[in-house]
Amino acid sequence: MDAIEAIRRAKARYWIGVDTDDGALVRSVLAQECVLDYRGCCTDPTTGKDFLPAMNVVLQGRDAWQSGGLSGAGIISVHQGHHVDITLTGDASASGIWAFTDRFFVPSGKPFSRLTGYGHYHETYEKADGVWVIKTLRITRLWVEAA
Repeated sequence: MDAIEAIRRAKARYWIGVDTDDGALVRSVLAQECVLDYRGCCTDPTTGKDFLPAMNVVLQGRDAWQSGGLSGAGIISVHQGHHVDITLTGDASASGIWAFTDRFFVPSGKPFSRLTGYGHYHETYEKADGVWVIKTLRITRLWVEAA
């Protein structure tokens, strides 16, 4: 249970760091050689419409995460994690699936002012130097809507 709680806290810090544009906080919960796959993260699976194509990136390595991506574009994000299914796969490895909702508030003059997405984070974790960190991340969507 201690490992699962440590993983839950790492994910909470990830979302807080993303939403507050705190790159140092996000990097602190990422594995040195992490792979963060955001391809299709803002694409509605029903219509195929990609609302934020600039988000279709794969970041490799902790240092690839930089501050200012969303906030530099004037976008405010709010992530809410819901239930999670974490499986310990070894003494220093685990996998998990998180249900989540995210909202993006976009500055005026854009094709939409608000985007809301529903889906899952599929992740793996490793324990490095006694600390649980995110090793891989992939987002799948159930629904994306913009207004």
